[in-house]
Amino acid sequence: MESAASGTADGRGGSVASGAGDGASGRPVSAETRARGVAKVLIDEAAIRERIAALAAELDAFYGGATGDDAPLMVGVLTGAVTFMTDLMRAMTIPLAVDFMAVSSYGASTRSSGVVRILKDLNEEVEGRRILVVEDIVDSGLTLQYLLDVLRRRNPRDLRVVALLKKDKPDAVPVQVDRIGFAIPDEFVVGYGLDYAGLYRNLPYVAVLDPSAIEDA
Repeated sequence: MESAASGTADGRGGSVASGAGDGASGRPVSAETRARGVAKVLIDEAAIRERIAALAAELDAFYGGATGDDAPLMVGVLTGAVTFMTDLMRAMTIPLAVDFMAVSSYGASTRSSGVVRILKDLNEEVEGRRILVVEDIVDSGLTLQYLLDVLRRRNPRDLRVVALLKKDKPDAVPVQVDRIGFAIPDEFVVGYGLDYAGLYRNLPYVAVLDPSAIEDA
């Protein structure tokens, strides 16, 4: 969904995330109709694949020889994280379980409303489990902060966060993010699972949306 950070988190609030790439691309946008309204490609497919492979290797090493009940429960935050989560879990080689939550703070706007709602809760039990939250983007930090608070109250054994993107946003709230794919400028981005008003999720890259395509609610 959305939320903030940058190295190794303390697991409670403020954090520093590990090894974020810069993701710079600037590749020209294709003439495909699905790309209409896109200003520029920010992170291309090759860079995404390479970074996901690195993140998967780090997570494999972190969780070590986890098996059975010790295997992490990967929690995808719908709907934006689905593409990232699918590629990440296929690149990981350890056993893991999968579940999803849906949390909303955007609607059709480009700005977080600050009001967070759980639209879909987990099917799996969290207590005593090793939880890995998979986020698409860390923006204001509000949504992720709320989600982590909900999960901590369910007494997981361990709670970690991996996010594909983290915006460079000075006013973002401090929030735990343990691993970040790419640090990006504070621009509205779409593609690779991220949307604007339900569109652009099927772009294979991360792109900046042209302001002329945005109609703020």
